[in-house]
Amino acid sequence: MPDAVIAAERAHLERAREALAGMRSDTADWRTASAGDHVSTQILKQMLFRRMKSLQDDPTVPLFFGRIDYRADLGADEDETCHIGRRHVAASLGGDPLVMDWRAPMALPFYRARPDDPMGIGLRRRFGFHHGQITAYEDESLTSGAAGHSTILEDEIERPRTGPMRDIVATIQPDQDVLVRTPLEQSMAIQGAPGTGKTAVGLHRAAYLLYAHRQQLSRTGVMVIGPNDAFLGYIGDVLPALGEIDATQETVESLVSAATGLSVKGADEPAVGVLKGDPRMATLLHRALWSHVGEPSEMLVVPVGHRQVRVPTHQVVEAVHGVVERGVRYEAGRVMVPQRLAHQVLLRLEVAGETTDDRVQAAVARTPAVKAMAKQLWPAVKATTLVHQLLSDAGFLATHADGLLEAGEQSLLIGTKPPRSPGSRRWTLADLVLVDEVVDLLTRTPSLGHVIVDEAQDLSAMMLRAAGRRATTGSVTLLGDLAQATTPWGLRDWTAALSHIGHTDAVVNELVEGFRVPGDVIKFAARLLPSIAPDLTLPRSVRRNRGDLVVRRADPLSEVGPVAAELLEREGTLGVIVPPSWVDEVSDRLDRAQVPHSVLGRERAAGPNESDVLPSELITRVEVVDSQLAKGLEFDHVLLLEPATMAEAEPDEVTGLRRLYVCLTRAVSSLTVLHSVDLPAALR
Repeated sequence: MPDAVIAAERAHLERAREALAGMRSDTADWRTASAGDHVSTQILKQMLFRRMKSLQDDPTVPLFFGRIDYRADLGADEDETCHIGRRHVAASLGGDPLVMDWRAPMALPFYRARPDDPMGIGLRRRFGFHHGQITAYEDESLTSGAAGHSTILEDEIERPRTGPMRDIVATIQPDQDVLVRTPLEQSMAIQGAPGTGKTAVGLHRAAYLLYAHRQQLSRTGVMVIGPNDAFLGYIGDVLPALGEIDATQETVESLVSAATGLSVKGADEPAVGVLKGDPRMATLLHRALWSHVGEPSEMLVVPVGHRQVRVPTHQVVEAVHGVVERGVRYEAGRVMVPQRLAHQVLLRLEVAGETTDDRVQAAVARTPAVKAMAKQLWPAVKATTLVHQLLSDAGFLATHADGLLEAGEQSLLIGTKPPRSPGSRRWTLADLVLVDEVVDLLTRTPSLGHVIVDEAQDLSAMMLRAAGRRATTGSVTLLGDLAQATTPWGLRDWTAALSHIGHTDAVVNELVEGFRVPGDVIKFAARLLPSIAPDLTLPRSVRRNRGDLVVRRADPLSEVGPVAAELLEREGTLGVIVPPSWVDEVSDRLDRAQVPHSVLGRERAAGPNESDVLPSELITRVEVVDSQLAKGLEFDHVLLLEPATMAEAEPDEVTGLRRLYVCLTRAVSSLTVLHSVDLPAALR
């Protein structure tokens, strides 16, 4: 490898780092500036703060990972060299870039150029790095007529995982890049087998959209919805590493809790959760709310000066129906009704020769007679009270569920001992989703520019509606794998999911080439697919390393300590995935074996020999993972205990096998399965 090439590229890297430091310094100089008024000054300071955050430099992460050489003789405008990195870096404002942002149009050939379509470039170069310093490079000629083989690319894909999820910006494949750069207005669902990078594609799509539509999305926003807080913590560093800090990250629970002002305090039985997540509940809630709009029992009589203006009941009804027919939200209608009634009064005043205007109408709308009639016709409704009444008052439910829910389903919703008041109810997540639906019927939910929903296959129809309400004027990206649907209310069809989320014009894409899960591991896990998702394409691994797969009959609890200690001799992280009821016992066994570890979702305490270690330093390579929390995570090595018991912890056989499929596919390098009970038949 010519030292001159490495030296030249290292020099370019140093110039880029100096330029980035200069960009950050220039931004810092502006932080003392002020705008025309206090509000504008605060907005400017916030913009500069965000700019400073996006320009942070991590010396352990390379500023660029590739290079492309444009050639005029291949159709480019001119001969030009572009280094491709995570953010744009220039030596001066408006100057030529030292590093081209990977999202820029000129960077596109780095991901998609091939010998039969070089896209104007003659050479593609990839760099190998160690602790932020260039150590190697690999050149691929796009004029040779044959696709090149990149060892650096393969090494980067198979590099051991440590800590949270990292970006894949250096290894995005052409089919992934097409999805990442899909236009903002196009909604989509991405069906992806384990290890195909669907979550990474979704996050990089967010980063791309924030770059390509900066002005629009800075106003409307981007949101990522994940399955739980552990998952959001795992992916939380990806967008900031790409220079994007503006996307918000939520779970369905945090989303509906914020909207309703309630917190989850209980859990539904599976059958009840399935029913509450059924799309028929949206119709039920709509009926129940709008049933509050009534009809007058007598004519409207309004004193105006020396007159008594009378509006017949049929015209009062017409005024109310006119508001209903406009399709406004309930609260908007409640504001409009007094004005409509006042308008009817003004019509009669004008017939009598009175002069009227907007001020007169506003005054009439505020009269006690009009306000009382409006309150009778269109009373105020509270979302929590309405949902509580439906779930506790059998008569009220029966009235509005007629022809919609069967008697047995109504009984299931009410239960045996319904709480007496909203305050005494132990609200479940499904309940909060229903309240969120009513909140939207009352007042329109603000729409974001783009919403990304990960693990979407586990959401009920009502949960998808809640997510879709946040993108009524924007677009959505659904990410998931139907084979990993493990909730009783989860959907089994992407077309149905897109219908519930309100984007029926979306396209469905499928990723089947796995870059994370080793070949032998995915082949073993795929034995379950005929039982859990027979219509899906079988995934395939494109990695050189087939991975280590060990399936051994042994007492898992006795062996977990020694086997974990042995696996720790390898590089990378270790996830010990166990049945839900085994977490504490396995943690105790690892303590006895003196294997430092943490338990997913719990703050780790110092061990017997770590009393002087700061909490922030208690970072271990071993994590004990409840099988029900494993979705979306990845570890270099996975030690999985008692698969049959893990599957039996789920409410039914198919869900159990889906849960097992999830857990088997968390490994990046090796999978070790210990079992004393016979494996499920599909795995034998």
